[in-house]
Amino acid sequence: MAVTSNQNALQQITFIPALVGCDSIAQGIRRNMEDTAGSNPQSLGFTEKLKSWLSWSWTYVCFIWFGMVLIMIYVLWSPLKLQETLTSASVFLNTLTPKFYVALTGTSSLISGLILIFEWWYFRKYGTSFIEQVSVSHLRPLLGGVESSSTTGLFASVNGEAEPRPSVSECKVWRNPLNLFRGAEYNRYTWVTGKEPLTYYDMNLSAQDHQTFFTGDTPQLRPEDAVMQKAWRERNPQARIRAAYQAIEMNQECAAAYVLLAEEEATTITEAERLFKKALSIAGKDINLLVYIKRRMAMCARKLGRIKEAVKMMRDLMKEFPLLGMLNIHENLLEALLELQAYADVQAVLAKYDDISLPKSATICYTSALLKARAVSDKFSPEAASRRGLSTAEMNAVEAIHRAVEFNPHVPKYLLEMKSLILPPEHILKRGDSEAVAYAFFHLQHWKRAEGALNLLHCTWEGTFRIIPYPLEKGHLFYPYPGCTETADRELLPSFHEVSVYPKKELPFFILFTAGLCSFTAMLAMLTHQFPELMGVFAKAFFSTLFAPLGFFADKMESFMPSSFWHQLTRI
Repeated sequence: MAVTSNQNALQQITFIPALVGCDSIAQGIRRNMEDTAGSNPQSLGFTEKLKSWLSWSWTYVCFIWFGMVLIMIYVLWSPLKLQETLTSASVFLNTLTPKFYVALTGTSSLISGLILIFEWWYFRKYGTSFIEQVSVSHLRPLLGGVESSSTTGLFASVNGEAEPRPSVSECKVWRNPLNLFRGAEYNRYTWVTGKEPLTYYDMNLSAQDHQTFFTGDTPQLRPEDAVMQKAWRERNPQARIRAAYQAIEMNQECAAAYVLLAEEEATTITEAERLFKKALSIAGKDINLLVYIKRRMAMCARKLGRIKEAVKMMRDLMKEFPLLGMLNIHENLLEALLELQAYADVQAVLAKYDDISLPKSATICYTSALLKARAVSDKFSPEAASRRGLSTAEMNAVEAIHRAVEFNPHVPKYLLEMKSLILPPEHILKRGDSEAVAYAFFHLQHWKRAEGALNLLHCTWEGTFRIIPYPLEKGHLFYPYPGCTETADRELLPSFHEVSVYPKKELPFFILFTAGLCSFTAMLAMLTHQFPELMGVFAKAFFSTLFAPLGFFADKMESFMPSSFWHQLTRI
């Protein structure tokens, strides 16, 4: 617990400069607004008064309108012969057969059912209600309301003032450090299942990465580089491969072309490794190419079972290029060391990269939790722990699991095999479902190897949500959970995968309303068809009860007001 409190304090200290910067910007904007208001106070004051008066008056418009309608109905009761009209209407309704009411309620049930199906489909695809979205986007501004996202967010500071929502940068998409090979792995999955594991959005991001990484800093493009620039943008895999061969024909030492062939044409890891070695021999002094090729060669060695060789290559790469930490090569190293069961070396890597000043990832947090869980999980028993309490080591393991789950709450369902895994995408969103898929795909075997680790995770992971009951508003060890992960994950993950959403969204009101309306009208149609006389009596009783308050109101008005007043008002 002391370690957790110290981490909280350090984290608060780390976050202070960012908050101070935001506060200074807000103060500048506020001063600018005050200066603008001071330049034309009369016009601005009149506009503000008019808006406030309209907002205030709109609250009472409905009540005033309802009262005026009641008064007009009572005043025009005799001149418009409303009594005779109601009588004729009641006679007309009494002449209708039960088949009419069956058709009416059946049609209502059908229409509400179609609305329900559309609303459910829209909610499953976009995570929101169509009717609610249209109401907020188009009707609310007409009624004088403003969207909460444009003014204040879900966060409130200590003094009660609103703080802005998380910026889009918090939902930045990162390159998956353990992404698979398209030709040797992704394409084989497509051949077997007929499903595309990668989305167009994901592949487009990869094309942009390759363009920037390989030829973005070249002052003057060579002809083969121009061909490769076009090759990365091609949507058809065969067109990309043909462009790579075209670049090789123009220059036999075009390393980027061999990289593309290794990624996309090679159908085995062995063939991909051979092409990468060829690219490495002609890469020259291009640092970007050298780092990319050596990393992929290390991943080939890892996949072919030469794990010690892969670890050495990764260590040499991190030592040779220490400033390229944003490539997250240490995550590849952690996975390889776990495969070797070199837990002391894993702890040494974590000691360097699991720092409060460095960005976190699911690999960092869950690997740290795995090491602490492994120390106690083989002897852990929920019954024994409930009787004697948790030991210090067990408490540290539970806190590490809670920390990891708070960072990415989607991972445990994949580790516990409560949710099926798919091939990881080429890009991930930190704290999102895409990162959870990528982590569990490679690290599930390491959790299974540690005896009792999954059992300890199963017993304790849900306790995290009691620590952070409102994750979108306030975090515990990390920033509040960003609300934009669902949208980005739907773009990164294939359509056949059910995206994990956190916190779990409740069904919108309009889906529940249309479901109830559809069920109610269908039941009325069935009852009217089966029991027409009984339903007719029930309908008459219902409407007489419904209009009873109106008759009571009219009688009270007649007894309260003198008859001469109503006579003069009727003549007017």
